[in-house]
Amino acid sequence: MQSERYRLTFTDRGSSGAGVVTDEVIVERTDALGPGGNPVYSDPTGILRAEISPAGEVRMLATGVYQSLQAPTAEPLP
Repeated sequence: MQSERYRLTFTDRGSSGAGVVTDEVIVERTDALGPGGNPVYSDPTGILRAEISPAGEVRMLATGVYQSLQAPTAEPLP
């Protein structure tokens, strides 16, 4: 059984190429299923949505125009 909540961690190089900028977002399971048939998780604003497989693979889902989607890592939360 999959977790009801995940911590998504986004890592990217800064514009100068030095250091790593990391953002973390907590997402909770919704009633929706993604294109791969896995549960969709959302942040409280509903802007960030991700389909997460039982193996922890993350597929970001666009919720608006001009989004630049990058694949985060997912950590199940209790």
